[in-house]
Order: sequence, then structure tokens, then C-alpha cells
Amino acid sequence: MRILLVEDDERIASFVQKGLTAEGHTVEHSPTASDAQERLNVSTYDLILLDLLLPDGNGRDVLKRVRKKDPEVPVIVLSAMGEIDDKVDLLDSGADDYLVKPFAFAELAARVRANVRHGGASSRILEAGDLKLDTKTRVATRGDDVRVDLPSREFALLEYLMRHADQVLSRQQLLDAVWGIDFDPGSNVVDVYIGYLRRKLDRPDEPSVIETVRGAGYRVWA
Repeated sequence: MRILLVEDDERIASFVQKGLTAEGHTVEHSPTASDAQERLNVSTYDLILLDLLLPDGNGRDVLKRVRKKDPEVPVIVLSAMGEIDDKVDLLDSGADDYLVKPFAFAELAARVRANVRHGGASSRILEAGDLKLDTKTRVATRGDDVRVDLPSREFALLEYLMRHADQVLSRQQLLDAVWGIDFDPGSNVVDVYIGYLRRKLDRPDEPSVIETVRGAGYRVWA
């Protein structure tokens, strides 16, 4: 797979490029917005990894250029800005996924596989069983029975669970991903928001769409 990595930090770029190359991908590196835009003018890519803070511009401008040229290619934003409003804004602007720095390579590789597998921007629909989540409109649907608009935090929590379907995610993982690493680890906010989602999406007398794994965390089945 051919990947464009837009990242001005040489250390991060080298780390990502070496890892993805080892997994069999061809990775081209652009350290600036202008270089990325020049490459996009003459080449096509299967996936784009995009930093936001570039020395000669904002990654959002690159994202606009990408979407104008190719609405289908998956774009994963890599950013140190981890606030939920930032994530929602970028997803609404056309990004398909958002990974907060610093990140583990294993998670990046999994996000790359997931975005390619799910078709990236071509649908923006995540699916797990009969549960669907439109990451553009933030609407969750269960079959033909339930269709709900989700507030930002509930959307981000459900999206993270669905992007990691079949994986057991600990409360700490969910806190880090959805609320940020500075959030009180002793808080029960994850359990509270899981409850909000269940009340909106679960059906009477049926297992919850979000499974509680005792002593470990939560899971959504693909």
C-alpha cells in the first residue's frame, strides 16, 4: 500500500516510516505542507497520515486539498491536540481517524489496517453487528429500530470502541483516548457514559451492544 506521511518531526517520521515499511507498505515522507501538496498534485495514495502543525502552514489546508482531489482516500490525523472538540472538528472536516501523539506504533498500524478495511472516507460508516455509526453525522443506528444523534463524548467513546471491535478496552485506555491522559484515573466517568450509550442503543431483553468484561473493561463485537 502506498502511504503519504505528512510530518515535520524527523524523529516521529523516521519511527513511523520504518515501522510501516517493515509491514510491507511504501511510505513517502513530506516534511511540509507545500511538499505534500506538490506530491498530491502528481500522485495518488492509498492512505494519508497527516500532522496538523507544519512549519509552512496548517495541516487542515492539506486536508482540504486532499478532499478536493480525492474524497475516497482515508486520512488519519496525527496531532498532539487531544481535546475532544479538536477530534470532532477534524472528523467533521473530512478526516477519517485521529490519533493523539505520543502513540504506540501497534495502535497506528491497527488504525491503518482498520481504515483501509472499512473503506475510509468512501463510507465513513463503522459497523459492529447490527450497530452502525456514521462518523460524519455522529448518528448511531441499530438495525431499523434505533437511530440516535450522539453528543460529542458519547460519539467519541462509541467510535473508539467500534474502531477497536473485538478488543477488550480497559477503563484507562478509554479515559486516555476519549477524555485525555490528565483526567482523574479514579473517576467513574467511563462507566457513566457506557450507561448513557446502553440506554440509547440497547434493546429490552437482549444483551447489551457493549459487553462488560469483568475485571478487564468493555468490548463491542464486530
